[in-house]
Amino acid sequence: MPPHPKRKLSKGRRNRRRAHDALSAPNLVVCPQCGLPRLPHRVCPNCGYYEGRQVIEVNKKQS
Repeated sequence: MPPHPKRKLSKGRRNRRRAHDALSAPNLVVCPQCGLPRLPHRVCPNCGYYEGRQVIEVNKKQS
């Protein structure tokens, strides 16, 4: 049988342990080329621009 705790953990101790478990929203910046949100320091997935120049060719699907 596995060992069991001898005493109940208080709510404060439990909550302090879980203080770093919260998820944070991703930091988004606006792409200066197309105006859509993107992750900082990454190529825009919508237009393919980074630092004012086109880095990748993005194929637009026509619907």
